[in-house]
Amino acid sequence: MLRAEGIALVRGGRLLFEGLSFEMAEAGALLVTGRNGAGKSSLLRLVAGLLEPDEGAFANPFPTALLASEQALKPDRRVETELAFWAGLDGASRAAMLAAAEAMAVTPLLDFRCGQLSSGQRQRVAIARTIASGARLWLLDEPANALDAASEERLLAAIAAHRAAGGLVMAATHQPLPLPGAAELAL
Repeated sequence: MLRAEGIALVRGGRLLFEGLSFEMAEAGALLVTGRNGAGKSSLLRLVAGLLEPDEGAFANPFPTALLASEQALKPDRRVETELAFWAGLDGASRAAMLAAAEAMAVTPLLDFRCGQLSSGQRQRVAIARTIASGARLWLLDEPANALDAASEERLLAAIAAHRAAGGLVMAATHQPLPLPGAAELAL
């Protein structure tokens, strides 16, 4: 179980949050909401292991994939090369990478350079990278940004399938993201 007990986080000398506690178990979902600068992205980075809490106890036993707002796609590399690179780092098979590309409708873009893609296409590629990772816990920072309605439906279907297989999802969002049964954490 992912567990946070009384955690606090200070960034740049500013207290973002304190006394924060939550748990997530298999197939769970947690929507993290709050104003800009409240610490939503920082909380995801903490859960990913990129930051340490300044107070409290935190444990994440799950293999984790972070979909950050910075998509980390090299503009001069082909989409297929980028997906294969990230999937390889995660130990995912080529078949898993291609299935993830299909799930987010980026298969027709595999030969394009990442720098040629629209914002929505880059977001779909980044989501496909998360899907292909095979991680049990997905940390999604504003996952619906730049997505059209059809792409958002694909995202929601991927999240539902991941949770149905026992996966966990923590999503920081400003916009409504319908995740049935999700708990909400307001910062």
